[in-house]
Amino acid sequence: MPLASLLSFALVAYTIEFDNAFEQLMPHRTTRHGTSDERRRTPWLVSLVMWANAMQYVDDDGISVREFHLRAGARKADTRMLLERLSKWWGYVRVEMAPGSAAHGPDSIVRPTSAGREARRIWRELFATFEMRWCERFGTEAIARLRAALENFVDAIGDDLPEYLPILGYGLASGGREGEPRRSAPPPPARGERSRLPLSALLSKVLLTFAIAFEEESDVSLAICANVLRVVDDDVVLVRELPGRSGVSKEAIDMATGCLVRHGYAKLETRSAPNRAKALVLTSEGRRARAEYCDLMITLEERWVARFGAELVRELRASLEAVTGSDGTPLLAGLEPPPGGWRAALPRATTLPHFPTVLHRGGFPDGS
Repeated sequence: MPLASLLSFALVAYTIEFDNAFEQLMPHRTTRHGTSDERRRTPWLVSLVMWANAMQYVDDDGISVREFHLRAGARKADTRMLLERLSKWWGYVRVEMAPGSAAHGPDSIVRPTSAGREARRIWRELFATFEMRWCERFGTEAIARLRAALENFVDAIGDDLPEYLPILGYGLASGGREGEPRRSAPPPPARGERSRLPLSALLSKVLLTFAIAFEEESDVSLAICANVLRVVDDDVVLVRELPGRSGVSKEAIDMATGCLVRHGYAKLETRSAPNRAKALVLTSEGRRARAEYCDLMITLEERWVARFGAELVRELRASLEAVTGSDGTPLLAGLEPPPGGWRAALPRATTLPHFPTVLHRGGFPDGS
């Protein structure tokens, strides 16, 4: 199993469990379930990525857009998009324009709404206790070993990255292709600060490092390769089967298959009656990209061995497998949604994504 897949299993499972707990505590609204509190206007339900990459940096007294970009440590285009959604779409912040400044200009002030302040409080309280759930399930020693291996890797990487994977960009890419730096200039956190990072942040930093390296050499993003090309063999695969095979949502599959078709890696064919289902068929270019994905995953892990040392890579893999197993199956038991939760209406997950698919729909790691 590729090391990136093991990292993805752990990160996605941790995030979904965390989001389920947040949903139970935070008044919210969704498209299908309406509002959880009829007495007041509620914000849109979002994933912990919005805390990790945005809301934790918005002080109750407000910060400038310039400072927000610096604290978030991501590309300005990414943080600008987050501010747009958090303010105009989801109701967690408001952006007050400075005199003579453009909307979301560097001197404008970002302040949390009352809902944003409540969400910040709940997120903080959850992070203070959530890791204990995994300690109780997998054992304190196993989680301590995983945390130590991740911290050692973040130390070895020696670079500052966001505390969660960014919302995927064009072509479902993780970023770094547009010429703009992926992150801002603040120095990496000291070792003591890293020890306070949640597991989700440590997993994200290591996995994003791998994704950036992959996408510097691949024409197809890691999200599409890992979740679509990987599961499409040379036989006919119906599009409706892809969410179950990959662990990502139908909406994410639609985006990925659309990208593959537009760029000549696949084509959609209509099967015969009675249901006229659509099938995804790889072209020769698609089969080439699938083979290159498999080869590049092996090559990049070998490069990590050469760069960081075999023992560090071996320990990271062993500590992950102690929690994820060989295919992520041990993590599925913790993904039971709360009664009445929006995930309770979805088919029960039988696999986890081999790469998180964080979309603009709220940041959920399976693209839901």
